Amino acid sequence: MTGPAGGEDDDLFEASSPIAHGGNLNHARALFPQAPEPWIDLSTGISPYSYPHPAIPGNVFARLPEPNSACRLKEVAARAYEAPSAEHVVAAPGTQILLPIIAGLVGGPRSDPAFGPAKGRAAVLSPTYAEHARAARLAGLAMVETEDFDELASADLAVVVNPNNPTGRIVTRKDLLALTSVMQARRGLLVVDEAFMDVSDAESAAGLVDHGGLVVLRSFGKFYGMAGLRLGFALAHPDIVARIEAQLGPWAVSGPALHVGLEALADTAWKAEMQVKLHDEAARLDGLLNKAGLTVFGGTSLFRLIRDRRAQSLFQHLGKRGIITRRFEERPEDLRIGLPDPYGWPRVEEALSAFDPTRG
Repeated sequence: MTGPAGGEDDDLFEASSPIAHGGNLNHARALFPQAPEPWIDLSTGISPYSYPHPAIPGNVFARLPEPNSACRLKEVAARAYEAPSAEHVVAAPGTQILLPIIAGLVGGPRSDPAFGPAKGRAAVLSPTYAEHARAARLAGLAMVETEDFDELASADLAVVVNPNNPTGRIVTRKDLLALTSVMQARRGLLVVDEAFMDVSDAESAAGLVDHGGLVVLRSFGKFYGMAGLRLGFALAHPDIVARIEAQLGPWAVSGPALHVGLEALADTAWKAEMQVKLHDEAARLDGLLNKAGLTVFGGTSLFRLIRDRRAQSLFQHLGKRGIITRRFEERPEDLRIGLPDPYGWPRVEEALSAFDPTRG
């Protein structure tokens, strides 16, 4: 049944509709059918350098994941992400699957009449990753997207992406601690999405999760360049961990993901080297953009953000040359540009040097 304009049914339909994201090369080919192949995909914030893991043994694919391996992964993740203990860690097939589960800890799905009207209010510090708002709506929460950090304190579910995607904005640990205390007193929940914390100098909020009222999300695939592996983590008080794991069920993380995650998260030397490498390559991309007459507004070492009236012209210019970037329909002056792999740099440099900054 279709509800009145702006009613709950319309909100549910909007929340159920898929959101356009980066990484869709079929869509890029449809937009630029004459573009040369292979495509250079700069539309995601995924590292172009995958973790160099050895071959995965065949029996890892043939058997169900061992519970002991899952426990060891939580221990390694707790050390890598500075959580208080393995009991404070949820391992999941990517952080995306965790968003509606965590939002559901506060709300209830509108699609179920037993829950009645929206249960509570969610506030997302925006502009940011759009799936957080969608997950809150699906959980039956009244949603507001705000640029005012102080407004988050009045919500039952507050969301901060830190560092932010796509602007790179940082909220200090001190401010997050203060907000965590407010949420705990309100019996609400603060979600801090640290998907890009591995390439940031900011201080993680992971050490605060034992206070309660806080969930910290950590992505594996972005920094380790293995988004297709589908592995991510939630860090929270053990009571919250138990509620999330109950909904994930057994064998949530695949055997191959356990195998790779155990090795990669323990490899601190590779991580340190890659952090320096990505920082240097982000600076290289900044230099190319500056030479093209464009100013970098923000971002992280895995992506840069252009905020310029010529953003759409740049999107078209690069797209016709087989280089896809991430544009935002609601913010036409924004363009997010990821890092190319070593083979892509010459094409990116040539394309940017040919861009006419007087256009657009």
